[in-house]
Amino acid sequence: MLSPLDGALRAHSFQPWAGQGFLETPPTHPCLCAQLTMTSFSVRSTIVSRYASTRVRTQLSNPHAEPKEAIFDLDLPGSAFISNFTITINNKLYVAEVKEKHQAKKMYDKARRQGQTAAHVETEKFRVSASVAAGSQVSFELSYEELLQRHLGKYQHAVSVRPQQVVGNLTVEVSISERTGIDYVHVLPLRTSRLLTNTLRGDANVPPSTWVEKGSHCTWVVFTPTPQEQAAFSSSGILGDFVVQYDVAMPDVAGDVQIYNGYFVHYFAPRGLPPMQKNVVFVIDVSGSMHGTKMKQTKKAMHIILSDLHPDDCFNIVTFSDTVHVWKAERSIPATAHNIRSAKDYVHRMEADGWTDINKALLEAASVLTQGMPELSPRRIPLLIFLTDGEPTAGVTSGTRILANIRQALGGSVSLFGLAFGDDADYGLLRRLALENRGVARRIYEDADAALQLAGFYDEIASPLLYDVALSYRDGAELTRTLFPHYFQGAELVVAGRLAPGATELHVEAAGHGHTRQLRLENDISANATEAAPFGCSPDLGQIGRFVQRLWAYFTIQELLQARFHSNDTAARRLLTEKATNLSLKYNFVTPVTSLVVVKPEEEERTTARAMPGAPGTPLVTMAAHRDGWGRGQTGSPLPLLHSLLCLAVDGDPHFVARLPGSPETLCFTLDGHPGDVLQLVTDPRSGLSVHAHLVGAPPWPGSADRPRTYLDTITVRVGPPRLRYVITVTLQGVELQGEGALDLPFDRPAWVSRPRLGVRVGPGTNVTLQLGAGLEFVVQRHRYGHPSPLQRDHLGFYVLDGSGLSAQARGLLGQFQNADIRLQPSAGERPARLQRGGATVPATRVTKLLKDSPLPAHHAPCWLVKGSNMEALLGGAYGAFVVPHPQEV
Repeated sequence: MLSPLDGALRAHSFQPWAGQGFLETPPTHPCLCAQLTMTSFSVRSTIVSRYASTRVRTQLSNPHAEPKEAIFDLDLPGSAFISNFTITINNKLYVAEVKEKHQAKKMYDKARRQGQTAAHVETEKFRVSASVAAGSQVSFELSYEELLQRHLGKYQHAVSVRPQQVVGNLTVEVSISERTGIDYVHVLPLRTSRLLTNTLRGDANVPPSTWVEKGSHCTWVVFTPTPQEQAAFSSSGILGDFVVQYDVAMPDVAGDVQIYNGYFVHYFAPRGLPPMQKNVVFVIDVSGSMHGTKMKQTKKAMHIILSDLHPDDCFNIVTFSDTVHVWKAERSIPATAHNIRSAKDYVHRMEADGWTDINKALLEAASVLTQGMPELSPRRIPLLIFLTDGEPTAGVTSGTRILANIRQALGGSVSLFGLAFGDDADYGLLRRLALENRGVARRIYEDADAALQLAGFYDEIASPLLYDVALSYRDGAELTRTLFPHYFQGAELVVAGRLAPGATELHVEAAGHGHTRQLRLENDISANATEAAPFGCSPDLGQIGRFVQRLWAYFTIQELLQARFHSNDTAARRLLTEKATNLSLKYNFVTPVTSLVVVKPEEEERTTARAMPGAPGTPLVTMAAHRDGWGRGQTGSPLPLLHSLLCLAVDGDPHFVARLPGSPETLCFTLDGHPGDVLQLVTDPRSGLSVHAHLVGAPPWPGSADRPRTYLDTITVRVGPPRLRYVITVTLQGVELQGEGALDLPFDRPAWVSRPRLGVRVGPGTNVTLQLGAGLEFVVQRHRYGHPSPLQRDHLGFYVLDGSGLSAQARGLLGQFQNADIRLQPSAGERPARLQRGGATVPATRVTKLLKDSPLPAHHAPCWLVKGSNMEALLGGAYGAFVVPHPQEV
């Protein structure tokens, strides 16, 4: 049964996944967690042969005389699977169960229909909250698992330590057990963001109160900062990632094979091989969206990368926007000192302008690579490194056609590596391009060190040691991936599988092409050899052996999901989904096909029902999403989500609704406009955003002939700099989109249009959803009357679903509320409540009104009503200040 806890979990910044969307409540401000005292924060990571199992536990107490909210907020590694979650309140334990996604959604929907709230995992985050009674305690415990990947000769394990306050008992404990031996261990400085610049080594940078005990096969790392040391880090205590790096010894060139309980894992990382020569073509997006910081960072990264090219390598550069330019038109050229200087000069002169023709750019790059291949050594590996920050907006824009064209042009012999720069890049398309062409895709985040991220990725593929690597296993079954296009210096190839029934040994073969010859290795591993004795830090042989089976399941699920993403066949996708779901449920993993639900034992349900006769109870429901969710390049579209901090809206005979910043209270007011006026709803100079609304007249109410009535009949949204500006005009008939051509989208035909930093969705029904980049999402709804009365007019409503992307310079009738400092002074005695903004204070009356503050049906809700005569002081200007003086010039 669903748990009837009085402080149900609440959702925060809810995001859709897998083409689904759910209506949610606005997020709670994270500072509420500081009202409780965190008595302990502990992290325990157990790493066995690169497979890390991490448990994070926090305990909070409420010293106040009234209930307070406890928040559990954790950043997760990008490749991790959650495996367990529990909440303990007043010594009652609530355990989460992993359910098939659609089954969990039914439970979720049932709870929502009863007016209950929910929580979830969003992209690489886990965030839930629960109400804690006065004098009570709550503890949260989350477990997750991940396989550590070897990059540039090291494994890296990072755990988030962000309790948001100084904690009396804070502990991070990491144990590392490696059968072949541990070469070295480094503890890095606390990492405060994704930045790479604070990952320097050295004992002087080790966080205070860190203890390391390194043995040959076991290492313990313990971090126990005192309250004084936490306070010295920041007033909010520790706010960073605790990072441990290490590498293993690999005495056998064939790698390390471990067999336990009928499952095996093979780590293949031969050392000492000479690097191979390569022919690399860099394809760089120079469209208008790359202007400014992105272009500077790309140039800086390219200067570093060009300097690192080996003299025996060949290279070329392709730059593109809506036109394509090949630096050396005929073919790649040797990386001589002269050619490197010439290339750096070419990169230095790159300028951003125009749209994005991905198809043509990649076809030109493919031509460069294939033209030069017959004259180059067959051991010179062809690599295509493709960097873009957007979507295809010129030339061929269909992702399916681009995939087919590039697959044919590259012919299965070239490896394509896609780098998605920033949030607006079509990562789905880049991922498909890489999967179909022997490569991988990687996100590059818009941080201050993006240039180091770009150069760091190149470092990982700069030294290929083998290509066309095949790992085979006689008497092995249910194997994970065994064919690999490359093996790069500092990396590792991993295969897991099951032994065939009755097998007593595993015959391993490894083959690949190297610098001068083909590499071929063979080995026979006894099924009892690695099970003979425990190794590392744990004396428990069973604990050591369990990791192999879970690693096999972890890898198999990831590969099934990747194959599902890659497949265009409906029946195949359904089968892959079913297999991934069954494995996820069996091993209790939260994946893109499963969800977490907190359930309550039936006997406790009966006890609670007797204790609260007649009380409906509040189910405790956790919906867990994952990072393989809906996004650019995937089919489907989300339903409108109410996740705005402010819930700004204007609808009907212009009625305005605004959620007061930092408060659950709502402000409502009406302005008497004039037919023909154009109002400034939102303006933001930083993003070049403006939202204007045209007013149309309606007959006055009987007995109020002197008071005009107006509705919105046209809404115009402009966004972007003049050279790359989009103009979206919504009328009662449909949507007109200008910018990179023109489109007309009628209301009676559902449509989805995607552009760089712009998404327009029409329908279902009468909604238009506008996504204008990170933190900006608007909805326009058309209201039509089948049998209108003489007073009714068809009209539009405008809603700010997410205004977090508005800058402090945002203005307009709605835009100004995003960062406004408006304070509510509750009533005392006979005095009315008052709203204060700066030096202005106006009376406000708490009323219940029929509100249209979202695309949902109108509903009765309380709000603080400010009369029009007083509203001007709160708005900081008279009605005329928000009227566009010359709308035809806008």
